[in-house]
Amino acid sequence: MKLDISGNRSAEKYTAYEQVRRLFWEIGKLLFRLSPRPCFGWRRLILRCFGASIGAHVNFYPSSRVYFPWNLSVGAWSAIGEDVLLYNLGIVTIGERVTISHRAHLCAGTHDFTRPDLPLLKPPIRICNQAWVCAEAFVGPNVTVGEGAVVGARAVAVKDVPPWSVVAGNPARVIKCRPTSEPSIDKPL
Repeated sequence: MKLDISGNRSAEKYTAYEQVRRLFWEIGKLLFRLSPRPCFGWRRLILRCFGASIGAHVNFYPSSRVYFPWNLSVGAWSAIGEDVLLYNLGIVTIGERVTISHRAHLCAGTHDFTRPDLPLLKPPIRICNQAWVCAEAFVGPNVTVGEGAVVGARAVAVKDVPPWSVVAGNPARVIKCRPTSEPSIDKPL
């Protein structure tokens, strides 16, 4: 198979409407990134103005990068850390009380390598409630990270992560399970 580079370059990857939204988002990104660190409400507002669904008390840090806000949904009390890249060509859904640690990369875009023109694909990513994507971890297209799961530091999750599991490595593999209930606290007599 010979690659069809000209076919790839000439393919329409985005509609005219998406192109216009991208242009206006360049201004929004500037307002987002230049905001002082404690201005979480301001960044939530900017993302909502550009079509993102953002829950209450969500903390986005100013160095985090959102490719398309209109393809993003984040539940209440979640945090998106420093230098996180949300490459959300496809829909990215982040549940409640989720932590995406610094320099993590959620990649909801790829290409169909079986075709010579390598068409752009935009599969979704879903991060369920109470999950944690640790520092510099990668979550690939069409992956669901189950409720309460942990994707360890620098892990590469290219397949679904089971709920309440901890995965590590490249490719990510289950290394242990997390407790699913609050630990009991012994009270002194």
